[in-house]
Amino acid sequence: MSWFVFALLSAIFAALVSILAKIGLKDLNSNLATAIRTTVVLIFTWGIVFAQGLSKEITNITKTTWIFLILSGIATGLSWLFYFRAIQIGEVSKVMPIDKMSIVIAIIFAALFLGEKLSWSGILGTVLISVGAILIAFAK
Repeated sequence: MSWFVFALLSAIFAALVSILAKIGLKDLNSNLATAIRTTVVLIFTWGIVFAQGLSKEITNITKTTWIFLILSGIATGLSWLFYFRAIQIGEVSKVMPIDKMSIVIAIIFAALFLGEKLSWSGILGTVLISVGAILIAFAK
């Protein structure tokens, strides 16, 4: 499968996360809900690793890779904690567009820290995503 199919599947399941989590958060603290969700993700992903026989590759991971994966994990955890709290107290249809501003922020960070080049059409698209997210989130 191509990157596009994986990205589309990611978007579909990310949308399901929002709907399922909003329902699951009805009578539960958002931090506890995040911990439960994270435990499920942990078990699920390690199950895949062991099923594919990839656990033996752990010894090949470099120190730098460990550091950046750990930092990425911390960022993921913080993102999920803030996201779950936001959808618990706000409307999913308003929280999601702001959450997806991560697209814009990631594009900016990719240019600044990874040296990725932005085309004029990419810049325009990024501006349109920003405007669209704000319009959706704050529409009356």
